[in-house]
Amino acid sequence: MSYRKEKLHSLTGIDLNTVSESELKKLCNKFLKQGIHGLCFSAYDEGQEPGDNISDKQILRKLNIIKPYIKWIRTFSCMEGNERIPILAKQLGLKTLVGAWLSDNELKNEKEINGLISLCKSGYVDVAGVGNEVLYRKEMSETELIDYINLVKKEIGNIPVGYVDAYYEFSSRPDLSDSCDVILANCYPYWEGCSLEYSLMYMKQMYFEAKSAGKGKKVIITETGWPSQGASLRGAHPSKENALKYFVNAQNWSFEDDIEMFYFSAFDESWKVGVEGDVGAYWGLWDKDEKLKF
Repeated sequence: MSYRKEKLHSLTGIDLNTVSESELKKLCNKFLKQGIHGLCFSAYDEGQEPGDNISDKQILRKLNIIKPYIKWIRTFSCMEGNERIPILAKQLGLKTLVGAWLSDNELKNEKEINGLISLCKSGYVDVAGVGNEVLYRKEMSETELIDYINLVKKEIGNIPVGYVDAYYEFSSRPDLSDSCDVILANCYPYWEGCSLEYSLMYMKQMYFEAKSAGKGKKVIITETGWPSQGASLRGAHPSKENALKYFVNAQNWSFEDDIEMFYFSAFDESWKVGVEGDVGAYWGLWDKDEKLKF
């Protein structure tokens, strides 16, 4: 099956209905071997969670697993050892989208922002992400967020600065979109209950909505993915087969239309069960034991 030469006859992507699981795995591995754009990366080991300090050793172990398959990584925090990830990633030749985690804790916000600015000034950041879904979680006002964005832009010079959130936040908040150099949009058909059959078409609609909100600015899909197990959400059903199909269709679109996409995520993370339900632990291309699932 020539996945590179195959023409997409509809917005729903490659017809994978007649493809066996073994053929799906081959397609997945072909995309990985030729190198996908990027992965969302957390370095927590089993039993760890945000708040725990992570070591260079575990960061490097995990980075070396995924390095052969990616050009970029995306990080989420500039504290508790996470600030070492872009430094070590740069040493391995990877590009970085580095995030500062913002919340309703002003003291931690200051540490995160200062950490991001320091990494930018030291040359370890290619794109700066000021906050991740903090508006979605209702932990900060839009005005406060824009102030942080402007502060970072003022301090770091020519590095593109954006904010990461669901695609629809940018179309509903024109002032926020105007403050960003780049639109960093999370696009999850699964979390909106979309069936796999229409998931690629729906993700494209999400992307173009963010594109319209950005008024010509670059849009990067900062998160998208499909869980390999867990509870269904309306028409969206987690399974290994569905996760494979979604990955193949997403990467095919990324290659065909030159879409910059960070797939979520590199590794399964057990700590997310409490946050997102049972499905939260199964978004990785690699499992919690660092074995490639597919």
